[in-house]
Amino acid sequence: MNNECMSTTQSPLAPAFGAPRDAATVLLLRDGSNGLEVFLMKRSGLSDTFGESYVFPGGKLDAHDSSPAALAALDEPAAALHQRLGEPGNNEALAAGLFVAAMRELFEEAGVLLAYGSGRPASVESADWQAWLAQPSTRLAATALVPWSRWITPQMAALSKKRFDTRFFLALAPADQVARHDNFETTASVWLTPVEALQRYHRADIEMAPPQIMSLAHLARFSSAAEVLNSARTRLPARILPENYEEDGTVILSYPGDPLHSVSERALPGPTRLLVRNKRFVPEGPLESLWR
Repeated sequence: MNNECMSTTQSPLAPAFGAPRDAATVLLLRDGSNGLEVFLMKRSGLSDTFGESYVFPGGKLDAHDSSPAALAALDEPAAALHQRLGEPGNNEALAAGLFVAAMRELFEEAGVLLAYGSGRPASVESADWQAWLAQPSTRLAATALVPWSRWITPQMAALSKKRFDTRFFLALAPADQVARHDNFETTASVWLTPVEALQRYHRADIEMAPPQIMSLAHLARFSSAAEVLNSARTRLPARILPENYEEDGTVILSYPGDPLHSVSERALPGPTRLLVRNKRFVPEGPLESLWR
């Protein structure tokens, strides 16, 4: 990242490399003693993208996620999933594959399986997952996932040169399963209220990337899992492509609705920008401005 002042007051950053890769992530929710809680996992320090940051379970779309066997295992037709995802420019197989990717990554990283029936994959190995999907009795619970938002890595990246087109899904944690980290891709995990997670980030107890920060800020406006799930079902997912600028030596991540952003209509409640200070992402105002 270049923090030197440029020749103009507001200048876009240098472009990231390559087209964004399709990905899916799951905000696993439950109601705790202090209200709505979300499951967060600490990414391994070996990761080349925001290593040691706290994230939601998720990862890249694999080719077999859109395979005939995977799509046949879904409990909802691909056409209906395509409509729920709200991306008319993409095809039905891609849309349905993203639901599969979200469920596969949730199982691989957090051990939570959204499925019907008595069988489970023997392990999280790809071959076992595919073999399990091919069984006639397998039913993946796509109906348990609710599309929430779509985050695309900026073309002008602030701190990362990798780009992803990530669909964020909501899911209620099954009462009969325990979410946990895998001690490989993730090394720790925790259930937190959205406000507590943001407070821990503010104290530098944990690290997070902007999509997690802004998603938690959005979740903090809800009091229960049912409330946020019901809200998400009434609208199509917000599409968020940040636009990054450098202004007087400070990097600004602007979101739709911000004066610097090319899209005038807001996509999220709360602040329309984050600032990069000491390689950390902070609001312009007090921390509470994220959720009030």
